[in-house]
Amino acid sequence: MSFRAEASSVDQSAHPNRWRALAVTQLAGFMSLLDVSIVNVALPSIQHSLGTSVAQVQWVVSGYALTFGLVLVAGGRLGDGLGRRRMFLLALTAFVLTSALCGAAPNAELLVAARLLQGLAAGMLTPQNSGLIQVLFRGAERGRAFGIFGATVGLSTAVGPVVGGFILNVAGEQDGWRWIFYVNVPIGLVALVAAWRLVPSRPRSGTRVIADIDVIGALLLGCGVLCLLLPLVQVDTGGLRRLWWLFVLAPVVTALFVRWEQRMVRRNRPPLLDTRLLSATPGYSAGAALGLVYFVGFSGVWLVFALYFQHGLGYTPLQSGLAVTPFALGSALSAALAGRLVTRYGRRLTVVGLISVAVGLAGTAAVLYVAPAAWAGWWAALPLLVGGIGGGAVISPNITLTLECVPPEMGGAAAGALQTGQRIGSAIGTATLAAVFYGMLGHGSHNYRAAIAAALLTGTGFVCLALLIAVLELRVRQRRAALPAPDQASVAEADVHRT
Repeated sequence: MSFRAEASSVDQSAHPNRWRALAVTQLAGFMSLLDVSIVNVALPSIQHSLGTSVAQVQWVVSGYALTFGLVLVAGGRLGDGLGRRRMFLLALTAFVLTSALCGAAPNAELLVAARLLQGLAAGMLTPQNSGLIQVLFRGAERGRAFGIFGATVGLSTAVGPVVGGFILNVAGEQDGWRWIFYVNVPIGLVALVAAWRLVPSRPRSGTRVIADIDVIGALLLGCGVLCLLLPLVQVDTGGLRRLWWLFVLAPVVTALFVRWEQRMVRRNRPPLLDTRLLSATPGYSAGAALGLVYFVGFSGVWLVFALYFQHGLGYTPLQSGLAVTPFALGSALSAALAGRLVTRYGRRLTVVGLISVAVGLAGTAAVLYVAPAAWAGWWAALPLLVGGIGGGAVISPNITLTLECVPPEMGGAAAGALQTGQRIGSAIGTATLAAVFYGMLGHGSHNYRAAIAAALLTGTGFVCLALLIAVLELRVRQRRAALPAPDQASVAEADVHRT
């Protein structure tokens, strides 16, 4: 049986509790993704409260992002094998416990250690969300479900500074940072009880799951991701200068990983990540590339916005977060709508969304370059709203289109690989846009307007590159759709390779 045929042979009967189960999993997913950005606004409070160094406080953010990205594929594969409900409950329990450890940390060393463990738990939790959608939904409903998932991703990224600023205002500057972590505990406990009742269990894929786990593949992939992420997450402390050699090692380790996975497939043993997802699954490789490049341009803008509004204009953390709220609102609203439209419009929807994001970011760059400081937040509201509406039409439709031909039994690993690319893109984007921002400030006059404009235009450039990928993939889909039905499967692999 062919790889694509396996996907269509899986029983896809709908579960009656699927929408309530989705609500529970998205609540947990929102918490784990929110913790990527919410801590940024609390770094000065943490540094003052614990007396940490700049390097230590940076690891509170970068350590979480690093371990989060390292285990996404392994977490997805464990969900495929052990059962997604089981992995979801285990990972959510670990996330709640590590959140409590972060909040109670008496010193910087224990806080960093707890954040590393929290990132591991979040990386195990996140791929279970999209894996469960693969199992519980199909057809138009799957698009709607991924629309909600996309809204969760976009909203959690954008509202982190707002939520963090609000918690600090309420709890106070000295120890208010602890409540950024403690707030996960009651929410997580509610989600655990609800998930136990509502998320359906599924039979395991085999009786020798632990023995069949591809440990060597997991280690190779983890080393490859580490080589890419470690210099980037330490960019503020000279990581690029000290660890540049890891970029040279990364493609070597990645090539070894691919060779090992191909060997596992030839020996009929379960791989960590079946390489046929890239070579023989229509739309997957193009969608993964689009997601990676888009997140380079999309994720980096939040740091430079915070730097501009707080350091350049003197905004409080809460005011800084509120200034970018139009993007979050536009993204959340359009993501849910785009999930309903993706089955009708397909890749055209992401093309239109990427155009809107590019226009919104370029418009925001122009506005902030000329706007009076007292009115900068208000002037930027409209272009940010335009960009947000476009962003919501990119993330969730791209996830739907990328995973639509993936067999459900590989859904967790495929989603984990997709999200690993997004994490790598986020790290690259944050490092690149921050370097552009600080580079412009270093040219003499501390011109924050020029710095924010240059950084946003850099992000716009990456969004335009993602747009090019989307246009090429749209042409491949149109060409394939024009062929007679029996011929479509025979040209799918060649189309994917050309894309």
